[in-house]
Amino acid sequence: MDGLLKCSRYAFGPNRLHYCGPDASAEVKAYIDNGVQDFGLAKLLTGFRTMYPYLQLIAGANGIADPFDVRVVEAYWLGNDLLTGITKQQLYIHLLDTLQLKKRLGVKHFEYVKTAIGNGAMPHHNFHVFDIWKRNGNSEREHTLDSLDSCRISWGKVIKAEGPALEIQNNPLTISHGQIKIDETQTKKIFRHLESSYDIEQLKPGQIVSIHWGVPCEIITKNQAKVLDKLTLKHLAIANQSL
Repeated sequence: MDGLLKCSRYAFGPNRLHYCGPDASAEVKAYIDNGVQDFGLAKLLTGFRTMYPYLQLIAGANGIADPFDVRVVEAYWLGNDLLTGITKQQLYIHLLDTLQLKKRLGVKHFEYVKTAIGNGAMPHHNFHVFDIWKRNGNSEREHTLDSLDSCRISWGKVIKAEGPALEIQNNPLTISHGQIKIDETQTKKIFRHLESSYDIEQLKPGQIVSIHWGVPCEIITKNQAKVLDKLTLKHLAIANQSL
């Protein structure tokens, strides 16, 4: 799967709920369902004012010309070695100048963000969810525990696939003693909103899917799940230092 379509799968979940990006969920879905990627899709995705600048940061810092290179897309949504190519100074400038978070969050809140950078935060989607706290898409509301859990990229093991419904096992967020933690494994049902004859429509028990705002995005490997787990725990620990 190439970068544009991969990125679209993760962007679709919040876009269909009008949380991030242009009002274009039907168009994005049509691209995904038909397996088509072109300049029009790229233009739609550049309209995601938080996601796209992160892709530009990761690409630029690693000498990659295309922000939608599949390696860049994977780095932002799931995590990979490209994240180590970004310095603390580059991430700081990105958050301060490109995303203008000091202006949008306020001086006091931005100090927490600076502390997170000093503690080793990386330009991964789950960093932005856990450590920014305030939604920076089309809504400027603060996150609740439920929205944090939905907005982060999570993953689950498929137990049963039946029609549009998937029964999965995953580990939701919980709050314990004032800290956000990963809870014990639970079974829940989610639904396939996207079509793809070569993966999402062919899911089998035992496979692992990544999830964003209740939408199963793609099948991921055990190694990708381990990397995502590691980065999730890392950025939860950073966020908990500010609670």
